[in-house]
Amino acid sequence: MTKALHNSTDRLRQALREKSREVEVLHRISDSISNTLDLESVLKHIVEVVVEVTHADACLLYLLSPGKDELVLRASKNPHPRLIGRITLGLGEGITGWVARERMSVVIPSNASDDPRFKVFHNLPEDRYQAFVSVPILTKKEVVGVINVQHKRPRRYQADELALLTTIANQVGGAIENARLYEEMRRKVLQVETLSQVSETVTSNRLIEDIFQLIVAMVAQLMNSKICSIMLLDHEKGELRIVATQSLSEAYRRKPHLKVGQSISGRAVQERRPIIVPDVTKEHDYMFPDIARKEGLCSLLSVPMLVRDKALGVINTYTSVSHHFTAEETKVVQAIANQAAIAIEHTTLLDKSFEMQEALAVRKVVERAKGYLMRTRKLTEEEAFRLIQRQSMTLRKSMREVAEAILLAGEIEEQAAGGGKLA
Repeated sequence: MTKALHNSTDRLRQALREKSREVEVLHRISDSISNTLDLESVLKHIVEVVVEVTHADACLLYLLSPGKDELVLRASKNPHPRLIGRITLGLGEGITGWVARERMSVVIPSNASDDPRFKVFHNLPEDRYQAFVSVPILTKKEVVGVINVQHKRPRRYQADELALLTTIANQVGGAIENARLYEEMRRKVLQVETLSQVSETVTSNRLIEDIFQLIVAMVAQLMNSKICSIMLLDHEKGELRIVATQSLSEAYRRKPHLKVGQSISGRAVQERRPIIVPDVTKEHDYMFPDIARKEGLCSLLSVPMLVRDKALGVINTYTSVSHHFTAEETKVVQAIANQAAIAIEHTTLLDKSFEMQEALAVRKVVERAKGYLMRTRKLTEEEAFRLIQRQSMTLRKSMREVAEAILLAGEIEEQAAGGGKLA
């Protein structure tokens, strides 16, 4: 009787220790996520805590994309910084996709890769791990992500471990959703501020080259771009060339010009519509995959610069990780691109106005010079014009310079004949 009581007491103490540990873990997570709304910080802390409480060799956290059609790797431990955002799974794809679709956990004590649902990623060492637990992250009964816990060796997971992992997933679901909402709100504020700054820049007295450079810098910040560029259309040659980019890469800056309809940018101009490419290194229409791989480029949004349905160029924004460009993001970049097009047209009109004023001034000077030659040398109007023209070609001077020289020489002769002095 005493032994049975002792065993019962030990079990109660063990259960109490497990519950105390569970409460402590949940308090730690709660304190952490209540102190920040930064999504990346929240995700990083979650995987660290999960690894600690489960003694896992690895933990991967996937979040459902904004389009809710795929899962994207957003945090991991051991870390895979170059793969964060690049590994994606469709709903139902692999064990992770199955867990998200079915909203059910999966526990595999050994030989996880033998499960028919398992999907191999050749660049992830975790593919060779033995034990595997995958738990859906829920908020308001909706899946927002999946937590995967892996061990290198076979392991029989205890019921209390699985219960704790499920509790963590349920608790952090709301925190992740709040962080995403905060991130979305912050992005909207940045969008409004960027559009306002672009508008001020376009209507300023800056040179068009400076305007382009400021626009690519603002779009890069707004979209968290690895590279952002503006390509202008040379209508005579039918070519697009880079005129501004915030990238320091000489390989990217020196990319060959594109013909209209060629590659992604050329198509965006030809079809006068935005084009989205999930991964340029895998897109057969993209002409520079080697440069993209070297620069670490992944997703591309290419938006034509339109004014009155006429394309003047294109704005390209690349991300370093897989990114689902939303309809809202595309509309914002399109608005910026159209403002840039207005700046181009405004500058073109000013240039034409200046050229017309210059041409009128030249004509007036040439007319005066012709009149002087007709009067002093008894030439016809056509003879006077041809004389000025020949002098322009012989001396390699403009018609205006020759005409002004003729008028100046005439003034000097008249002053000398009249006995006057030069001022």
